[in-house]
Amino acid sequence: MTEPLLAVEDLHAYYEQSHVVQGVSLHVNAGEIVGLIGRNGAGKTTTLKAIMGVVRARPGRVRLAGVDITQLPTHEIARAGLTLVPEDRRIFPSLTVAENLRVASLAVRGGNGAPRATLEQVFEYFPPLRERLGHTGEHLSGGEQQMLALARALMSEPRLLCMDEPSLGLAPLIVQDIFRSIRAANAAGTSVLLVEQNARYALETASRGYVLQTGAIIAAGACSALKQDQRVKEAYLGRR
Repeated sequence: MTEPLLAVEDLHAYYEQSHVVQGVSLHVNAGEIVGLIGRNGAGKTTTLKAIMGVVRARPGRVRLAGVDITQLPTHEIARAGLTLVPEDRRIFPSLTVAENLRVASLAVRGGNGAPRATLEQVFEYFPPLRERLGHTGEHLSGGEQQMLALARALMSEPRLLCMDEPSLGLAPLIVQDIFRSIRAANAAGTSVLLVEQNARYALETASRGYVLQTGAIIAAGACSALKQDQRVKEAYLGRR
């Protein structure tokens, strides 16, 4: 059996004494888009932070391509090929679009070698960024900032891209563009773990999914099957 690209096993995570993530197990195969859906406060963001080492797993194990990365510092996890686009985007507001993208490629390569993920490739996904190259991050719209956050992540050449609530606070047309770009990046070879409160977008984009409720997985499977799951219909899709 082929080793998953990402394997999360019995992951637990706490904020002080609050047991937020309670035994989450999931996996992402190479080439997949996998969705992790749940209501606000279900533990989705904390799960991503624990995978990235921002919050320490206690206990639990995270493996990337068979290598245990559970105890690695976050910057080493990123260099191993796991990149997070956080829900608050974390672009550099005082840097231009071009500088934000350049920083991402330098951070991975230490300044050595030309990036394989070129600006031209990124602009294929996000044409508006080409016109904003000289604009600072603080002067971009919310949708443009989300495009920049995703473009910056792709410039780091991730093996696995983790996206935290990419639709948050964006107009429907912009959301469609963002999700179209996620699918295009996946088609070009980037695997994706997609965390979303908007179950409809996630289930239409991913091939498999997990449903998180109060820190635990309550359902998992092909997205086509999850759409028919009565619990998912009632709680997330507004259908009975």
